[in-house]
Amino acid sequence: MWTRDIDGLRLTFHLAGINNQNFIMRDEQTGTYWQQISGAAISGPLKGRQLTLVLSDELTLATWKLEQPQGTVLNDVREYISEYATRDWDVRMKRAPTVLAFPEHDLTARDLMLGIQAFGASRAFLYDRVVGEKVVKDHVGSEPVLLVVGPDDQSVRAFRDHIPGVEGVVNFYRIAGRPSGILLMDDATGSEWNFQGCAISGKAKELCLEPIPMLKDYWFDWRNYNPKTTVYGKGR
Repeated sequence: MWTRDIDGLRLTFHLAGINNQNFIMRDEQTGTYWQQISGAAISGPLKGRQLTLVLSDELTLATWKLEQPQGTVLNDVREYISEYATRDWDVRMKRAPTVLAFPEHDLTARDLMLGIQAFGASRAFLYDRVVGEKVVKDHVGSEPVLLVVGPDDQSVRAFRDHIPGVEGVVNFYRIAGRPSGILLMDDATGSEWNFQGCAISGKAKELCLEPIPMLKDYWFDWRNYNPKTTVYGKGR
């Protein structure tokens, strides 16, 4: 997700085409072409400029409504309903051929990855593996990170693996059988944490972990735009 504003100008984007199965967008105001995955202007008057990333989550509706009970949902645009993707879109796309393929790390083109581009490095995590492990403690570049699966066993968030004000290594453990909202416990402060990355009891109460932007993407697409990416569980 990207902001629409640049240099005080609010841009309106339209789909202009597909490049290697990744959207190319064109803005009405300047005629510049932008890459979907990177938010970078690749052609036109604003070539070389960069849209600002907006931190966003890909959550199940149930999890989002639990956290945002007063939240609203964008309605369908009636005149375009026939053009919307069907509910089994992801199933059909899993079988669709790709223009590019990177047969590395025993991954296939349509393997679903969780990609992090931060701290001067790129790292990808196989979605199914993360969901299976529930809590993943790893590094992106030299920075420790924590990937946490939500209580719905589908949604995933990433955080900097550091409690503000706490020195040394901290380990987080997923706990079960606790009241709704409690998901993790750490071994440094004994605090209980929710899926938003905030401590709701213990010495760290009211402290929050720093969220890290993460993109759910197919392996071929992530690898194409992050050629130096490493893969969790596949060596450094």
